[in-house]
Amino acid sequence: MTLGIAGFFLVGLGSIALWTNWQMQQILIVTHKQQIEYLAGRFPRDVELYSEMLPLEVGLQRTIDSLSTPSLLIWVKQPNGKIVAESAAFKISSTLSMALMSLTEMPIRAELYPVRDRYLVLCGQPLTVRGVALGQVYIAQDVTPDQLRLMAGVRSLILISLLTIGGTTLAIALYIRQSLQPLRQISQLAGAISAKDLGQAKLQLSHAPDEVRELAQTFEHMLSRLSEAWEQQQQFVGNISHELRTPLTIVLGYLQSLLRRSSNFSPTQQEALETAVAETERTVRLLEDLLALARVDSGYMHYHLEPVALNSLIWEIAGMAERFSNRQIEVTASVEDIWITVDRDRLQQVFINLIDNAVKYSHPDQPIGVTLTHTEQQVEIAIGDRGCGIPLNQQSRIFERFYRADAARSRSTGGVGLGLSIVKTLVEGMGGQVRVRSQPDQGSTFTVIFPL
Repeated sequence: MTLGIAGFFLVGLGSIALWTNWQMQQILIVTHKQQIEYLAGRFPRDVELYSEMLPLEVGLQRTIDSLSTPSLLIWVKQPNGKIVAESAAFKISSTLSMALMSLTEMPIRAELYPVRDRYLVLCGQPLTVRGVALGQVYIAQDVTPDQLRLMAGVRSLILISLLTIGGTTLAIALYIRQSLQPLRQISQLAGAISAKDLGQAKLQLSHAPDEVRELAQTFEHMLSRLSEAWEQQQQFVGNISHELRTPLTIVLGYLQSLLRRSSNFSPTQQEALETAVAETERTVRLLEDLLALARVDSGYMHYHLEPVALNSLIWEIAGMAERFSNRQIEVTASVEDIWITVDRDRLQQVFINLIDNAVKYSHPDQPIGVTLTHTEQQVEIAIGDRGCGIPLNQQSRIFERFYRADAARSRSTGGVGLGLSIVKTLVEGMGGQVRVRSQPDQGSTFTVIFPL
């Protein structure tokens, strides 16, 4: 914006400076042209008056002497190129006289001409006295001092214009920066705000213009309404998840009990019962995930932090995952125990989710790798598969809620896009971090990092 305004000022003041220069140049030339044309008009009459009392050649020279000044040069030239009369200044400056003689070889209008280091307004016309053609009379007005003053004035005008543009641009830049400070705060706030901070977001509006202040206040009101809507949504999700989980758990228990005593059912009834059990289990898991996220959002998620032997926990979870998934889990870990301070149940949920995710999105004949490494500062648990992988442009969004990199495959495996979001929430809640490294058709590796 500042550069645009500076460019506008530059074009505007530059145009004014050029127009002023042209106008002053025209005024200077017109003034001297009028004077020269007046002298050229009266020159034949003056010669005629002098020639009544003196010979024609003497009258001609007397007329030139009476009209000439140090800055006004007059000479008469015959068609054969002979100078019959001239101002006395020609004898003083031979260089200027030679340059003028060369100019008069061509038709001359009353215009400004640079001659050597001088600026002259030249005019020439035929000279006829008493019906006798004496040749061509030429008049040259030296306007060098006026031209130099004009050029100095133009340079001063340009310098003043540049200084004015610079000062005005600086003042406008400072004013724009001060006026748009709330907009910059809005941009920074919009880029960094999270759902938890919606209600506490405030903007500093000490010296903002009325329009910007009104926009910032509207933005704050919008954030306040979003905060209220977010709280209502989380409360609704938490309440509905809690209210539905208990009856669905009871229904699941009855269905599992029927499934264990299904020897008297027909194959169609057996299949329908198994489908009902599977869908009910999926719905219960979804409600548990929603309830966990609602607790985190509302600040009711509490972690029971205690020292946990990470090696033992990983072997235990890997063995359990092998039994329930019928997949090979390859664990690589040191023999000595590695102790970290975490919530054992929450960490177990993290590893189960990651292993379950690896099982869903990898080939059935490929094993799942779990690798435990540590340094003096931190411990890393990497869970990798050799499945379809995740495109690079989607890796930054896979931890978002309800985001699925492959929607069709997620539906076929029963996922809704909450597993990785819960993993990230639980890991960061216990002071760790989770990363992903993946390539299409080469598998994915999720790494959980905790400080020692």
